[in-house]
Amino acid sequence: MAHRTPRRITIVGASIAGLRAAESLRRRGYDGALTLVGEEASTAYQRPALSKSYLTGDRQASDLVLPRQDLDADLRLSTRAVQLDTAARQVWLREDDGPPYPQPYDGLLIACGTRARRLPGCDLAGVHTLRTVADADALRADLRTGGPRVAIIGGGFIGQEVAATARGLGLDTTLIDPLPVPGARALGLRTGQVLAGLHTDHGTRLRMGCGVTGVEGDGRVTGVRLSDGGLVPADVVVVGIGVEPAADWLTGSGVLLDNGVRCRGNLAAYGAPGIVAAGDIACWDHPRLGRPVRIEHWENALRQADTAAGTLLDGVSAPAYDTTTMFWSNLYDSRVQVVGHPGPDDTLEIVEGDPKTRRFVGIYRNDTGGPTGVLLFNMAHRLADYRGTALDEGLPSSLAS
Repeated sequence: MAHRTPRRITIVGASIAGLRAAESLRRRGYDGALTLVGEEASTAYQRPALSKSYLTGDRQASDLVLPRQDLDADLRLSTRAVQLDTAARQVWLREDDGPPYPQPYDGLLIACGTRARRLPGCDLAGVHTLRTVADADALRADLRTGGPRVAIIGGGFIGQEVAATARGLGLDTTLIDPLPVPGARALGLRTGQVLAGLHTDHGTRLRMGCGVTGVEGDGRVTGVRLSDGGLVPADVVVVGIGVEPAADWLTGSGVLLDNGVRCRGNLAAYGAPGIVAAGDIACWDHPRLGRPVRIEHWENALRQADTAAGTLLDGVSAPAYDTTTMFWSNLYDSRVQVVGHPGPDDTLEIVEGDPKTRRFVGIYRNDTGGPTGVLLFNMAHRLADYRGTALDEGLPSSLAS
């Protein structure tokens, strides 16, 4: 059956992937009806700043808002998708606490991202997750009240960034994780050891190798109980144990769900025609890695938006998304950048600098010796030179000999 260009497109998710996909559709000449649905009350904003400059108060909410073209679109904020009927081609939406209502579509782009995981029983005042600007507002208010003791559960990048921000505010800060070093799950033990030294040198206490059995308090949190029986006193607790795809509304729809919305290489969703996905919720067949991948980073969402828009207009014959993206983190006085998709079991080969000085470049390699990613630790000026290395294009010419 020949592909038909949709005349009614609905985008579920109004953050960076949804907004940029809408812009791409118009830029590609789409002139049909366009509806953009966002669960939050605000328009798209720079989410990476929430754990850093926004928490410190250096930037305000208005500073984070992303510029938006005139999309000639029906923008519905404070609205969430609650069900998908692929047979009728309808998304059921709900505004705030109102009744659900159907939104018809010919083409659907799913870009609703993820939700922060929560610890069961952690409903005391002073316990926070950090995913939205509303979350950041609540956490920022608590961090500014009475010089609180701060405990962060989870040593991934969100947890580490909040720890660095809290220490920058002069607060007593403890970072807790069941792995032996921070960042081990994403970047491996060797890089985690460098990160551990960075945290301790800036006064953040580390409780590594410890699980959390619960939080204590009466109405408001007073501490975090550890699996080894210890207690970390805390007036503010941040739970940074990762996110999960916001895909519950797709259950039973026929769209294949497996670590998010499972997609072909060009981001067309398996299980239903006329549907694509982009951003944190998309788990796609990566043509370079040869396996399904889901990436929770800003640049990936930005770049996937254009591919998803093209696939929606051109059909499943549209080209695959094979861009190698990067992510970064600012921790204290250091900048960490990663290009590609390294795994925690990959081997890190140092090719420039020295980890002892915290100024180095390393290449991650899999068990066959192929490069999977490049780590730049306080070496931002070398980023452009090493982008090709992550694509298996060899070392920069300055090192190739």
